[in-house]
Amino acid sequence: MPRLSCLLAVALVLAAGGAARAQDPPAAPDGPPPAPLVARPEGVAVTTLAAPDAFTTPGRDTGLPATLWRGASAQTAKTVLPLLAAKPLSPAAAALARRVLATGAPGPRGASDDPALAAARANALMFQGDPKAAAAVLARAPGVDRNADLARAAAESLLLSGDDKRACQLAEALSVGRDETYWLKLRTYCQAIAGQTAQAQLTFDLVQAQVKDPTFARLMGAKLAGVGNPGAASLRNGLDYALSRSLGLDLATAKPSPAVAAALAGADPAPLALDPSAAAHDVSPLAEALARGEPIRDAAMAALVDAAASTEPKARARGQAALLLALAVSGASTPEARGLMAGLSVPEGKEPLGRDLALEAAGAQKLMGEAALLSLWTCAESGAAGPSIGDRVRIVRALHAVGLDADARAIALEGLLALK
Repeated sequence: MPRLSCLLAVALVLAAGGAARAQDPPAAPDGPPPAPLVARPEGVAVTTLAAPDAFTTPGRDTGLPATLWRGASAQTAKTVLPLLAAKPLSPAAAALARRVLATGAPGPRGASDDPALAAARANALMFQGDPKAAAAVLARAPGVDRNADLARAAAESLLLSGDDKRACQLAEALSVGRDETYWLKLRTYCQAIAGQTAQAQLTFDLVQAQVKDPTFARLMGAKLAGVGNPGAASLRNGLDYALSRSLGLDLATAKPSPAVAAALAGADPAPLALDPSAAAHDVSPLAEALARGEPIRDAAMAALVDAAASTEPKARARGQAALLLALAVSGASTPEARGLMAGLSVPEGKEPLGRDLALEAAGAQKLMGEAALLSLWTCAESGAAGPSIGDRVRIVRALHAVGLDADARAIALEGLLALK
């Protein structure tokens, strides 16, 4: 593409972004609303408050609004949260997951009477590295003793915090699902640490008859026998962690799950750290702007346009991908921006068309929580390396559209650093 026309397109794209910002609605005036001209009759008004749902209790202050989940699909939440409790995410996606899931806000319609969804939220927070937020959520969850999923999340949270006594009390008070494998394992452990060796052995035999778990059998067998070499520690979950700790094993030699690693660290999740200096030279101005939260300036966009027109195939592919990320972060949608995007040959993403369309619709309708969940769905399916560049551009554009700009920039920068 000719140099002059490219630079003209860049200038128009950036100007459009400024114009869009200038059209934002004015902020509401400060101070209380004026008093009504006619006094209301005195009396006591009784308002029925909605019961806390799976998302109302905050895990920590995240800065996100109470309208986070407005308009979101409960079905999408029920699909995505279990994925976030089982699949590793890239660092930027994990930071987004922790932020939205720790936010206290009324959940999607239909989430108020689903304790399994509260359990999935807490499990996802633990798995993605924020057990403190999970514990805060579970501390106010109603009916823990009447739902096995919610009780298991609470028990794991207590075991990860080293509170074996309360975890055992919870297991004893559980009124449903007591014969499930997890609860038999926990009951074996609780009986063993209470010195009830005979009862623990009987429960252990039930576990062995129900499922073959060599790691648990090795550790608990050593715990019950009181002799022998139990082997290496296991840090798959809170129960393994508690059992390995009670045996005095060297925890540093075992590879922990994300939840256990976060519990061992004992601190709040560390802020996301992405080093813009690791970006390729031809896209480094964009990396610096993303890392600093600054506008993408004319010079940086011009450098990307040049890189996108390179005659060297790898440099051209990198430049075009970076240019798409920059346009997605800016949210530009002028005729010039669309013309520029349409001329780029970055391949489509790998995720299903239906999810792409749903993400596009969530962005257009400003559905913050829904856009985050759909983005995290794609990230979970993509694994720890993160989504393909095509999927990443869609995610960045949607997150920017709904107001999750810092998260959009982090996911864009993470993708930029991976371009070779």
